[in-house]
Amino acid sequence: MAGIMRERFVEVTTDLLAADDRLTLVTADLSAKLFDEARASHPARVVNLGIREQLLIGVAGGMALAGMRPIAHSFAPFLIERPFEQIKLDLNHQGVGAVLVSAGASYDIAGGGRSHQSPGDVALLATLPGWTLHVPGHPDEAETQLREAAAGDDLVYIRLSNQANRQAYARQGDGHGHGFRVLRRGGSGTVVAIGPMADAVLAATEGLDVSVLYGATVRPFDGAALRAVVAEQHDASVVLVEPCLAGTSVAEVSRTLQDLPHRVLGLGVGLEELRHYGTSHQHAIAHGLGPAGLRLSITSFLGK
Repeated sequence: MAGIMRERFVEVTTDLLAADDRLTLVTADLSAKLFDEARASHPARVVNLGIREQLLIGVAGGMALAGMRPIAHSFAPFLIERPFEQIKLDLNHQGVGAVLVSAGASYDIAGGGRSHQSPGDVALLATLPGWTLHVPGHPDEAETQLREAAAGDDLVYIRLSNQANRQAYARQGDGHGHGFRVLRRGGSGTVVAIGPMADAVLAATEGLDVSVLYGATVRPFDGAALRAVVAEQHDASVVLVEPCLAGTSVAEVSRTLQDLPHRVLGLGVGLEELRHYGTSHQHAIAHGLGPAGLRLSITSFLGK
């Protein structure tokens, strides 16, 4: 599945640019050559700014003020962390919308070192109001989220990854797939798997008496679905497994269950930097996000 989400992003964005004159694409060198065909067809609406990430967001904000619908793309640390002040001021403060689409996730580009890792991107954007934050676990989910975002006017972040589940698990039937979907039912605890973590969580919880929920969107957080599942449990304990910084959405779980006695464990990428480059698979294991590590953490927390 490596790279398939980004390939789908290029294909779908190229199609959308041809269909909607309001749509624009802004890049900062990374992935720019993948859009050569789109740039040749729409030279005024496909703009590569070079390695100028702050300008990337500033230009997107200006385009939005002019009535365009900008899609801005780069690797996660260069799209979210480096130009965060511009996101805060040129998008949120100006009251305009944009679609930010990243690649690289937390440590997909492990060989690039710390400069190419961004486990804290979702948590950082969650400090700003009005954002829809998508963490797709499959290319089909990413495509649905992108098409919906391109047609809107709001603030949307789509976090692409080289890691993907074997199938798309996002809830169907509501027209959006924003809500959580029950993948497995049990009676002694709830495990929430976000985006690419679903297959690992299903493997880790095999044979355990727990419910497994899946979500490809973390903001807005589907508290109603979580609350409904927890209400069916003998044990109101929740384990939240995210492919980004551990604890990113723990406060959302606590807010959802604030009037109920409950416990919550947030699993994800640890705060401590891993200084050996390695591979993304090795990083996942080191952070306890492989099936074996997840099972150990889940069973220890739930006392099973």
